[in-house]
Amino acid sequence: MGRQDKSTRHAVVAGRTLDRSFYDRDPREVAHDLLGKLLIRRVGSQLLVGRVVETEAYLGKDDPAAHSYRGKTDRNAVMFGPPGFAYVYFIYGMHFCLNVSCLPEGIAGAVLFRAMEPVSGIDRMARLRNVALPEEPRLSLLRTLTSGPGRMAAALDVTRLRDNGKDLTNSRKSDLWLADDGHRVERIVATPRIGITKAVEHPLRYVVAGNPYVSAKRER
Repeated sequence: MGRQDKSTRHAVVAGRTLDRSFYDRDPREVAHDLLGKLLIRRVGSQLLVGRVVETEAYLGKDDPAAHSYRGKTDRNAVMFGPPGFAYVYFIYGMHFCLNVSCLPEGIAGAVLFRAMEPVSGIDRMARLRNVALPEEPRLSLLRTLTSGPGRMAAALDVTRLRDNGKDLTNSRKSDLWLADDGHRVERIVATPRIGITKAVEHPLRYVVAGNPYVSAKRER
């Protein structure tokens, strides 16, 4: 694990922070293209890093499942742009969920981060989740750290108070951002979204095929 952390830190430094133009597109395209990218949280001198393996797209006024469907409010204002900002909400009275805004300012759209593969800072992620890891944690233990949007946000210490409205395109000023280290995903599968009651038939959930860290059923 130590060698993995060392090599990953080097990859993060060499990676390119995703700029605002990356998010200034249809959420379906952004959700697809975010797979394989690195989601990074800076905690003091330490980096918590995960590779995004599952996302969901939310399409604004044309999507009954989107928070923005009924119009702009104080709660969902970030979804209406500009693109590339964190939209964080609280759900079930216990979980935070991390999204990123898409499309030009004034047009609502977002992508929900549903799962990531933990890469670096794993011990810190476990402490944030109040999970005890053995010296050589099994895959089943590691995948529960960041599988599902609530677990993933907790592992990165994401909260609405701290992170809602944070600029994810500026790694110098922000302690939360995304980067491209050149990794390419072999195959992506689109499925219906999870945990919603409206527009359930739309295939707007994107997963890295066969990845063990995705939530719910692993698509092959």
